[in-house]
Amino acid sequence: MERKKWRTAISFHRGYEAYVRGYKLEDLVGNLTFTEAIYLVLKGELPDERTTQMLDAIFVATVEHSIAPPSVIAARAVISGGNPLNVGVGAGILAFGEAHGGALEGAMKFLQENVGKNPEEVVKEFLEAKRRIPGYGHRFYKEFDPRTKKLFEIAKELGFFGKYAEFALEVEKAIEKLKGKKLVLNVDGAIAAIVSEMGFDWRLGKGFFIIGRIPGLVAHAYEELVMEKPFSKRLDEEKEVEYLGPQPRELPEKFKRRK
Repeated sequence: MERKKWRTAISFHRGYEAYVRGYKLEDLVGNLTFTEAIYLVLKGELPDERTTQMLDAIFVATVEHSIAPPSVIAARAVISGGNPLNVGVGAGILAFGEAHGGALEGAMKFLQENVGKNPEEVVKEFLEAKRRIPGYGHRFYKEFDPRTKKLFEIAKELGFFGKYAEFALEVEKAIEKLKGKKLVLNVDGAIAAIVSEMGFDWRLGKGFFIIGRIPGLVAHAYEELVMEKPFSKRLDEEKEVEYLGPQPRELPEKFKRRK
């Protein structure tokens, strides 16, 4: 049989009926919570209660974190340009990167590739190579990330605080010992440890942040639409911009082609 161009194990239609991972979509509606449905499409099977509770906590921990992050600035600036909600939200998602939201994937990869090794040796190797260890450090939190603390408390209650979380905390200690400076295990690192314990592949890492943060972006985009006038996010060039280029100058005569 010839292999078809498009292949998926996620969903299909049979006649007029839609199926998700083998379950009729109609049966899922009204029976599954949103988090249970997310787990189903990502993992292929239905979650148990403790898994649902853990994912709920993770998504709530990432849902919003003020107006300052690049994704929110991007979303609101694009809406300010006269665009609809979906365009603003899309712009916000495109602003996710290694410094904002993207560290989760790198942290998962780091933990999954190094768990079981000597934490100090791993940290030393990264420091000598001048490589950043994803999932550590935060602009505001210097002693601990309160979201990490809360998620780990829940993970311990639900049975998801295992070898990855323990290794992550040992790495935090090793960084402080070898670097002489504390870099807290941030929420990306905490989530990375927990979802690694749940058996998720590191390449899915950014997905958890995207899923969790989209509601916050929708709220900001909507607020910009209803509260602010278009072009309200224009910079005040005198107060907010420092110009570093040449001062006003004359165009050389040889380039003045139109008199």
